[in-house]
Amino acid sequence: MAGGGPGGMLLAYLLARCGVPVTLFEAHRDFDRDFRGDSLHPYTLELLDALGLADTLLELPHFPARYFRFHTPTTTITTTDYGKLRTRFNYVALMPQAQFLDFLAEEASLLPAFTLRLGAKVTGLLHDDNGRIAGVRYRDEHGEHDRPATLVVGADGRFSKVRRLAGLSAHSLGASSDLLWFRLPRRPDDPPEADVDLYFGREHYVGLLGGPSGWQVGYSLPKGGYAAARQAGVDPIRTFVARHVPWLADRIHLLESFSQITLLPVDIARVTTWHRPGLLLLGDAAHVISPVGGNGILMAIQDAVAAANRLVPLLRRGTVTDTDLASVQADREPAIKQVQAQQVAIERRAARALRTGLPMSPPPLLKLLTALPGVRARNARANAYGPQPPQLNTALLDAPGS
Repeated sequence: MAGGGPGGMLLAYLLARCGVPVTLFEAHRDFDRDFRGDSLHPYTLELLDALGLADTLLELPHFPARYFRFHTPTTTITTTDYGKLRTRFNYVALMPQAQFLDFLAEEASLLPAFTLRLGAKVTGLLHDDNGRIAGVRYRDEHGEHDRPATLVVGADGRFSKVRRLAGLSAHSLGASSDLLWFRLPRRPDDPPEADVDLYFGREHYVGLLGGPSGWQVGYSLPKGGYAAARQAGVDPIRTFVARHVPWLADRIHLLESFSQITLLPVDIARVTTWHRPGLLLLGDAAHVISPVGGNGILMAIQDAVAAANRLVPLLRRGTVTDTDLASVQADREPAIKQVQAQQVAIERRAARALRTGLPMSPPPLLKLLTALPGVRARNARANAYGPQPPQLNTALLDAPGS
């Protein structure tokens, strides 16, 4: 397993929990990277509950987000109310991703079949005499090593090294914006309902994610607009935030320079074929999800569940064919295509607003629609579970050695 993000870490845990030996290679020495997605949806929490992990995880600091909201200069539209879901986990848990990954890694380390290699960078793919991928070459502090394997899984993100080594490429579906991310502190009198919100203005919008001690703030830019924004400095950003998110005006001065800002290039892309003989791509390595909707982690988690359902019986026998790997893609690709199509539509609407000079804003009919009984609940269910959510075959967990 290459890549210790949510999809790779969960799949490694599930395989090891089912008694399948797995080694996870993570190029960094820890999981602490700034501005990774922090959203754990009800689907993910229910899955962890089925694995007996949810209660312990939720003892860690997190922020329960109930709503998804759009704010314009003239109105506020609540599109989604997770509180209406019939589940114990009727919210999105906003938790630093590093904290979530550390938790999963610690739980996985209790399993005899799991091995974690931090600071181990995959540098090449091994092949057998028939050209089938048969393991990885990796580099750590002690030098270069080979690790043979029945199957290699590339879950190493949107800039996947494994994908490049396999000669696969992701084809962009179109994104018209990028995001600048920075942090601001939370204060006791902040609006408690401001959980997952978008604030629209002319030419830009601000995305706001709550957390246990602060806010992640995303400021939109036209695609490729980073150089011009950096040259202009932080003053335009501070002015926009103070005007459109006025309750943050008392602390926006804490954004003093671009050294506090991280560029997140927005992309929506998909690999045509997610596999090669002996290799499978999952998560952003196979399909890049934009931050819109905050469901990138959800899609990666569901990839891991679908892959575990298919792969555990095969790996126990020791053989995985290319047809088997294609079946994992077939299980997941329809849902991914649906999510990405929705994101492309949103990107096109934003690009059209920029071309016409109109304010960026949600569709005019959205407020009327979301006022109808049940619409906010339906939106919540759609975002909480995604299209065609896979269900983990928990019978696999009962096998000897699990």
